[in-house]
Amino acid sequence: MTRMRVGTTQTRLVVLRGNSASGKSSVAATIRERFGRGLALVGQDNLRRVVLRERDRPGAANIGLIDTVARYSLDAGYHVVVEGILHADHYGAMLTRLRADHRGPTHGYYLDVPFQETLSRHATKPQAHEYGERELRGWYRQFDLLPGGTETVIGADSALADTVDRIMRDTRLAQLSSRE
Repeated sequence: MTRMRVGTTQTRLVVLRGNSASGKSSVAATIRERFGRGLALVGQDNLRRVVLRERDRPGAANIGLIDTVARYSLDAGYHVVVEGILHADHYGAMLTRLRADHRGPTHGYYLDVPFQETLSRHATKPQAHEYGERELRGWYRQFDLLPGGTETVIGADSALADTVDRIMRDTRLAQLSSRE
């Protein structure tokens, strides 16, 4: 089976993973804000919970939808940030294929935040009343890295601005920014 190559040698693909309340959405939103136009934000929560309203499970429809939206955006010339919990056992095969098929540079980051810190951060979120410690504990997976050493681990001690600066620098998005 021949796989379809996606994007160009100029497009950047950034995969940003981590447990709930690890800061993924804040990092992704800040990257997009700093970059300006030309960067697509492919959020697992939006596609899974809002668009499809489905539970996170192996083989769920959102896995293919995330892949499709990322590929479409790369082919349209957008840089792409895919962000979400994206558990390795559910999303790993799709992310590995997407990474292999992307013509341009791909960077993976895993935000490693201890469980107690995720509880503290969760309490500050607007949806904190929708789920609590029991659910967070069920979702939490310590060091859920993708195979192959493709992710850079960023610890809880990295401030939001420092994390965004690092990703913008590593990916060269800072130099490519449209700043609109």
